[in-house]
Amino acid sequence: MSHDQPPRPATAHRAHSLKGHVRLPGDKSISHRSMMFGGLASGQTRVTGLLEGEDVLRTADAMRAFGARIERTVGDDGGAEWVIDGVGNGALLEPKEPLDFGNAGTGARLVMGLAGTYDMETTFTGDASLSKRPMGRVLDPLRLMGVQVLQASPGDRMPITLRGPRFAAPITYRVPMASAQVKSAVLLAGLNTAGVTTVIEPVMTRDHTEKMLVGFGARLDVETDATGVRTIRIEGQGNLSGQRIAVPGDPSSAGFPLVAALLVPGSEVVIENVLMNPTRTGLILTLQEMGGDIEVLNPRQAGGEDVADLRVRGSHLRGVVVPPERAPSMIDEYPVLAVAASFAEGETVMDGLDELRVKESDRLAAVARGLEANGVDCTEGEASLTVRGRPGGKGLGGGTVATHLDHRIAMSFLVMGLAAEKAVSVDDTLMIATSFPEFMGLMADLGAEISDVETAR
Repeated sequence: MSHDQPPRPATAHRAHSLKGHVRLPGDKSISHRSMMFGGLASGQTRVTGLLEGEDVLRTADAMRAFGARIERTVGDDGGAEWVIDGVGNGALLEPKEPLDFGNAGTGARLVMGLAGTYDMETTFTGDASLSKRPMGRVLDPLRLMGVQVLQASPGDRMPITLRGPRFAAPITYRVPMASAQVKSAVLLAGLNTAGVTTVIEPVMTRDHTEKMLVGFGARLDVETDATGVRTIRIEGQGNLSGQRIAVPGDPSSAGFPLVAALLVPGSEVVIENVLMNPTRTGLILTLQEMGGDIEVLNPRQAGGEDVADLRVRGSHLRGVVVPPERAPSMIDEYPVLAVAASFAEGETVMDGLDELRVKESDRLAAVARGLEANGVDCTEGEASLTVRGRPGGKGLGGGTVATHLDHRIAMSFLVMGLAAEKAVSVDDTLMIATSFPEFMGLMADLGAEISDVETAR
């Protein structure tokens, strides 16, 4: 997504029913890490099912700048296969230009950890949205390891220039918030640091970094105590070896056709190849508790991860209280859950939403304003959202939602328009390409009517 492209508004209209089978793009978290670890490992890594969204492609560009060779080829099955020839752990080259991560917060934060402990200068830039997001949560532990922040905008925001130490110091770091990005950044910094780097995680977050690092050959172990606190230790300066990776479907992307099928009466949709890692399934569990007809089909293992297909049918939903401790397993899915709650009978209470304040937008405020613009009775707290639903969507819709360059806000409210009494518009859809470039086509194939400036011409 170019930083200076004009916005592309879109409007979603009430659907009669949604039908069909869909296969999701690859999981974004695993796709980012495939590029990073493949680019860092010795030898060749081959990746199928990669999410070819703009965020992941920015990470690929960064790894090329560090010396990795990355090419998109055609695999034996006719699908895309990405071939990555890595530089070897400890052998990243100093980039000649600043690394532009666009809207990719995951890519930026993890690569800060990956490259920060190298004895070189690296500059990180991003688009207007990413430049507003605080990076101090990653920079603070890197500073403890000896990394200098030579340049940063006020509040530790981009553009940021890091200077790594000649010899980084291993640390023991207790993550102060539930953040897989912070945990991962410290572990990746530990890869180029002599000795053992330790991360203490009071609340478990998505564990793809740990699983994938072990798969690439890192010396890493995890201990979980009786209270659920995880202690993760990684031994630095070891060898990583190239791997074959099949990326499963993204459960965050699954949330959009899933909620749409639940809300539109008469719908029946099968979503194939969904990642079912327990640290990522909070939305599915919550929707089932609300009465959603979601059937898990053909559970299986793929690449060390749990995968399944989901059959989803139109359902009458009821409001629930979502436990705050569930937030780490569904933090990206709260916008579309709030849309589902708008059609549920009774009240849905969501708490523990602090992290939504520092996403691509202030996601909590953006969701609340979008709901209000479309007739939904809701209450926004400092870290909570309460939604009082209207079964059947009577009286809902008719508003235009400010997306604030946030792909999940755009997609969530387009889903709302498929079930609301009146159409729902969003002010821009261009940024959807960062995570789910197939969204418009996939929803249209199911029977959704979403018009934008391209289709209206």
